[in-house]
Amino acid sequence: MSLELKINNDLKEAMKAKAEARLRTIRSIKAAILNLKTSGANVQIGEEEEIKMLQKMLKQRRDSLSIFEQQGRTELAQVEREEIDIIESYLPQQLSEADIEAIVQEAIAASGASSIKDMGKVMGLASKQVAGRAEGAVISGIVKRLLAA
Repeated sequence: MSLELKINNDLKEAMKAKAEARLRTIRSIKAAILNLKTSGANVQIGEEEEIKMLQKMLKQRRDSLSIFEQQGRTELAQVEREEIDIIESYLPQQLSEADIEAIVQEAIAASGASSIKDMGKVMGLASKQVAGRAEGAVISGIVKRLLAA
């Protein structure tokens, strides 16, 4: 089932259940899908684009959460936490750090990388294999650590 169909079904269920946080988050996901469809870029919306869109939304929520926590705005931070949990439920299962490290080590071996200068090659290979199951910052940190060693 495509993300759009799943979102439409979940939207109906959230309306019936009067789940405000879920309803608010699902509506924002639906709006993001609509924006992506009507962006004029003639992009076919496949699973990869849906995952990228959800990851972008997740990153925005995490950035906002960080700012709200720094400013002591607990009520707004709670709203962001709720939305983060709901958005994460639509993403594929995230990989553990050990799994990412194994993928990065394979990418290092495949690319013949030997120093931090080869980080771009390794990131390209590792990012393709991870494909939405980990954040770029986490991958980048592991690549830097392994290439520096």
